[in-house]
Formats: sequence, C-alpha cells, structure tokens
Amino acid sequence: MASALRPPRVPKPKGVLPSHYYESFLEKKGPCDRDYKKFWAGLQGLTIYFYNSNRDFQHVEKLNLGAFEKLTDEIPWGSSRDPGTHFSLILRDQEIKFKVETLECREMWKGFILTVVELRVPTDLTLLPGHLYMMSEVLAKEEARRALETPSCFLKVSRLEAQLLLERYPECGNLLLRPSGDGADGVSVTTRQMHNGTHVVRHYKVKREGPKYVIDVEQPFSCTSLDAVVNYFVSHTKKALVPFLLDEDYEKVLGYVEADKENGENVWVAPSAPGPGPAPCTGGPKPLSPASSQDKLPPLPPLPNQEENYVTPIGDGPAVDYENQDVASSSWPVILKPKKLPKPPAKLPKPPVGPKPEPKVFNGGLGRKLPVSSAQPLFPTAAPGPEPPGLADMTAELQKKLEKRRALEH
Repeated sequence: MASALRPPRVPKPKGVLPSHYYESFLEKKGPCDRDYKKFWAGLQGLTIYFYNSNRDFQHVEKLNLGAFEKLTDEIPWGSSRDPGTHFSLILRDQEIKFKVETLECREMWKGFILTVVELRVPTDLTLLPGHLYMMSEVLAKEEARRALETPSCFLKVSRLEAQLLLERYPECGNLLLRPSGDGADGVSVTTRQMHNGTHVVRHYKVKREGPKYVIDVEQPFSCTSLDAVVNYFVSHTKKALVPFLLDEDYEKVLGYVEADKENGENVWVAPSAPGPGPAPCTGGPKPLSPASSQDKLPPLPPLPNQEENYVTPIGDGPAVDYENQDVASSSWPVILKPKKLPKPPAKLPKPPVGPKPEPKVFNGGLGRKLPVSSAQPLFPTAAPGPEPPGLADMTAELQKKLEKRRALEH
C-alpha cells in the first residue's frame, strides 16, 4: 500500500541578526548587582543592547546613553595597578561598571560610546588608525540617523508649558526643545538655571534654512539636525545644560480596572485625587451644626455633690479686668466653693392645740375641773397598739373610781 503523501517540509525562516556599530562580549555590574554578569553586547544609536549569547535575536536588557556624563577607568578592588580591563560608565542617575577581556577591547568600547554621544571621533584614546576609521564611519551613520528623528528632549509644548516642566521636574534636565511660537518651521530652546539663588529662564530661537538648523546667537551656528543643536548647547556650556528627559517609567495618576455593569467590559478608572492630609473617619462624630441664637449660651453644669470636699488654693491671683467680671484668670485656676443649701427640716412641727372648755354642772353645783385622765388617756400614743399590762390595770381602776364619784353626786 502506497504511503500517504506528505507536504514538503518548509524550512523555518531564520531571523536576521541585529546590526550594531560595535559588538563583543561584555561583563556588566549594575548598582544592584553583587557580581559581574557576562553578556553579548552591541551598540546601536544611543543604546547598548545586551543578549544572553551572540546567536540570540532578542535582547534581555538595554541601557540608554541619553543621560551620559562621563567614562572613567576602573581599578579592581584590592589591586594596586590598572589591568586595563575595567571601566565605568557614569550616567545622570546611576553608575555601571564593565569588564572586558583586553585593553584594546576597553578602548574600542570607550571610543564608540564617545563617538555616538559627543558626535565626534575621540583623539585621546589608545587606538589604531583602522579603529579611528571605523569610528568615523559610525559618526556619519549616527548623524544621518539623527537627522531623521527628533531628540528625546523635543516636546510639543508651549512656551509657558516648557517653563512649568523645567520648574516641576528639575531632576530630569534643564534644556528643552519645543516648536517655534511664530508658526514657522523652526524650533525654540528653553533653559532654566540657578544664578545667585534665583532661577533664570532663557529662550533661544533656532531657524530652519533648508536642510540645516541655524542657532540665532551673536555668531550664528548651523547644524545638520536637531540633535546637533542639543549637542551645541551642551558642549558650549561645559555640560551645565542637560537635555530634558522625562522619566515615564512610573505613573503619576492612580487608577484601577473596573467592570462595566452595562456591557461587562473592563474599563480603566482614575479616581479623583484626595486633598492633602489624612482622610476623615466615616465612623467618627458628625460635625456640629451652626448654633442658633437661642443656643449661644453653654448649658449649665450639673450641681456638684455637697458632700465632696473642694480645695480652694491659698493666695490671691493677679486681678484681671473683664467685662463680665465672672471669668477667672487662666494662669490661676481657682475652684469655686458652692454655697450650701439649707437642709430641709426632718419633721414638720405640730400645730398648737387650744384648751378644751371645762364641763358645766347642770344641777347648780360649782363646776369642777375634771382630771386629765377623764378627758384623754394619761399616756397618749401616736398609733394604736397593744398596751403594756400595768398600764391597762391602772386605767381600769381609775375608770371605776370615776363612776363611783358620779353616782354619789347624783
């Protein structure tokens, strides 16, 4: 049985290796690295790309030379002489250390970096004529590349916006390119520097004449690209002017993803910025409403307990004249002793009882005053209750004598 036909195998397209001005093995140690790490590195434009090997197409790290300051030779720690294999690249915000295999390789890296950064071939390095020729070719390529692109410090902002950017982000640079305000094809340069404790802002005009840019100063200077204009200001001010490079790695506005209730799609929401200071507590006490005209006086404090002992400090405080003469001095706190209220009587007094009229005798005899025991008991009590036994016998005996006496009178 004949085997099934298979489609011809198509070879996988091979990737094209990136082209660089210069490339070789390079060991790199950043500010956060403990030791050197070996990469295959290549220089293209103002960027150094790092690869895991020389056969890779995709870089794993990159380093921008836009914030370049200087190159220095590095002596390894613990060594008394320079072996010629270490150098440091100092940028505006960090320092990167490199290690190569030979002195020639170190001079080559330094020469190509200075060529693309300063747009000139260095003459103070240990280089061969062939090396200088290679760098002159790289210089021509870099000038042609920059003529087709705008520098990173060129921003489409107005004159006022440029001043505000330089004032708000002084750590990002003090030189900024912007479109010309007269509507022509030229550009303007805005700088901001400190002079005698005062910030001074300057504006310079750059005219466009054909393919060249002419800096309008006392001695006009023509440049082939906007990047050459930036390089002119940097080199003629001894690097006092630094191109403005806004750091966009970090966001300035807080935001979050939220699902839309209508269509279910995720949308980016940026909440309104809160005011300065901590947010007020939602569970705290509510703010007091403005008092009315009847609530202007504070409520009276409760009366203190009269049994408590209050101490009045000895000594007279300084007399202070107040309009109401009721306010004590704040420096002499005095506790006022409340006046004692009169105690209510325990029992109310009984009303006076008038004398009772004496009984009259109807048979013509002289009226005699009855003894007290005949009208009311001898020992009256407040409430009725059982009488003692001796008192009951005495009362009965007096009652019998009274009855006998009345019988005799009749």
